[in-house]
Amino acid sequence: EDGTARLWNLQSGECLRRFPRVHGRAVFSPDGAQVLTASADHTAKFWRTDSGECLCSLVGHEDEVNSVAFLRHPRRANFLS
Repeated sequence: EDGTARLWNLQSGECLRRFPRVHGRAVFSPDGAQVLTASADHTAKFWRTDSGECLCSLVGHEDEVNSVAFLRHPRRANFLS
């Protein structure tokens, strides 16, 4: 409701990290080191899970980004927004 995605510790119930301006889906990279989020500001954002640092904003979408996904490839990282 407040436009953030949260990373939770399931054992303690503690909120470990917040990722702002999330509109739709948030997904973890296959190794769990990054999170890709969909955003209402026409971007997808790529974050570090350990620090919450935004690594990059993927611009160029003509409307809100509602969904994101990582695509498995043996030699390189790909994602879809």
